[in-house]
Amino acid sequence: MTRYPVHVEAHRDEQLSRWLWLVKWLLLIPHVVILAFLWLGLIVATLVAYLAVLFTGRYPAGLRAYNLGVLRWSWRVGYYGYYALGTDRYPPFTLAEVPDYPARLAVEESAPPPRWLPLVAWLFAIPHGLLLGALAGAGTHHYDDTSVTARPVSFVSLVLLVVVVSLLFTGRYPQGLYDLLVGIARWNFRVAAYLTLLTTVYPPFRLDQGEHEPGEAADPAG
Repeated sequence: MTRYPVHVEAHRDEQLSRWLWLVKWLLLIPHVVILAFLWLGLIVATLVAYLAVLFTGRYPAGLRAYNLGVLRWSWRVGYYGYYALGTDRYPPFTLAEVPDYPARLAVEESAPPPRWLPLVAWLFAIPHGLLLGALAGAGTHHYDDTSVTARPVSFVSLVLLVVVVSLLFTGRYPQGLYDLLVGIARWNFRVAAYLTLLTTVYPPFRLDQGEHEPGEAADPAG
C-alpha cells in the first residue's frame, strides 16, 4: 500500500482519566479561541498561496510553514479533545512540531505544485468533503413538504459517546473505536493538507485506521 505524504501519527496514553473528558471542553477554550483566528489566517494564507502558485509557480515558504503549523496545532488539540480523546496531556500553544507530544503531523517535501492546481483543488476535494461530512455531520432529511427526519448527532459523535461511557464505567478505551476515530481524523487532515497545497498528491479514498501510517513500523519509544 502506497504511503501518503501527509503523516498523521498518534500514541495513546496507557492510562486515561475516567472523568477528564467531562471538562476538556472547558480546558480547551483558550485553544479554540486562538485556533479560530489561526484558521482565518490559514484561509487568507491559502488564498495568497493559490495566487502565488498560479502566477509564479512557487509556494511561499513562510505561508507553507504557517499552514502546516496550524494543522499540527489543530491535530494536537483534536487528539486531546473530541477528535479522539487519545491523551490527557494538555496540548502546547505552538505552531512548531513537538516531537514528544502524542499527536504529530508532518508533510513530506515535494516539488512545487503545478500552476493549474489552485483552480481545481477545491473541486477535486468535493467528493471527500461529502463523505467526511456524512461521517462527522448531523443534519435533517426532507422527504416531502410535511415529512422531516432529523439526525441530531453524527456517526463520530455516537462513537465518542460509546468511548466516554466505556471510560467512565470501565476505565477502558475500546481499541477498535480508537483506531476508527484516528482513521477519520487522518482522512480529514489529508484532505486539509491537499486543499492548502501542502501536498499535490490526491488523497486516497480509504480509512487508514490506527496510530501509525500504513507501511510504517510502530515506534517502540512511542
